[in-house]
Amino acid sequence: MEKIEFYKMSGSGNDFIIVDNRDKIVDETDLLNFIVKVCRRKMSVGADGLILVENTKGADFKWRFFNSDGSVAEMCGNGARCVARFAYLNGIAGPKMSFETGAGIVEAQVAGESVKIKMTDPLDLKTDYTLELKDRSISVSSINTGVPHVVMVTDTLDDVEVVKIGREIRFHPMFAPAGTNVNFICPITDDTIGIRTYERGVEDETLACGTGSVAGALIMARKMKVDAPIDVLTRSGGHLKIYYTERDATFQDIYLEGDARVIYRAKLFEDAWKDNL
Repeated sequence: MEKIEFYKMSGSGNDFIIVDNRDKIVDETDLLNFIVKVCRRKMSVGADGLILVENTKGADFKWRFFNSDGSVAEMCGNGARCVARFAYLNGIAGPKMSFETGAGIVEAQVAGESVKIKMTDPLDLKTDYTLELKDRSISVSSINTGVPHVVMVTDTLDDVEVVKIGREIRFHPMFAPAGTNVNFICPITDDTIGIRTYERGVEDETLACGTGSVAGALIMARKMKVDAPIDVLTRSGGHLKIYYTERDATFQDIYLEGDARVIYRAKLFEDAWKDNL
């Protein structure tokens, strides 16, 4: 395999390796190993996920999105914003574009460092039900914003055991076999929430999660009757803005807006993914 050019990008603290794979430069024979190895922090580039940009007839391009453990995710809001800016910067699409994901066609608009994407309509909204954990019963809500999310409302985010509780919920039998992402949200003002997220596929807390921020905002809107837009303060300190309309008790026209920053452009050498000596 030749050296592979890539971009390292960050959306509100979610970081991604993005490769223009329209000419099939990434070897498919051991793709899982390749993804896991290059996403390792300190041992390689390191990232929450890896995105391959590829050709399609139904939109400007399509993506294949992989979590850092090599698993496939249908949708990633922050990744979608980053790949949109990547496509614009590399002449793959104009500032207004559409691209194909596992969750459907996503529309995006790039304005400098900021990118606004139209999310697919959410599914399976369910509020305030009881979930039995090993040592307690908790009240949760859930929604699918392209991928499944559980949302818990808390009084503070500082003391939440995100990894411990998040991992137990992520692997809870109720959400088997696919599992779920887990979000803890805390109202800050009438139209602002703080959020912390345990991400399936990363299997840890991440600094931000786009689909999780949308999930948290929509659950807050349903439970607390909040008008759009809702500002979401992520663990990185970055802000994501969620727009939506509510018609006939359903959420529609959902948009996610925030930064999509280029960290660097470089080339991967084989050392980035080969086995340790």
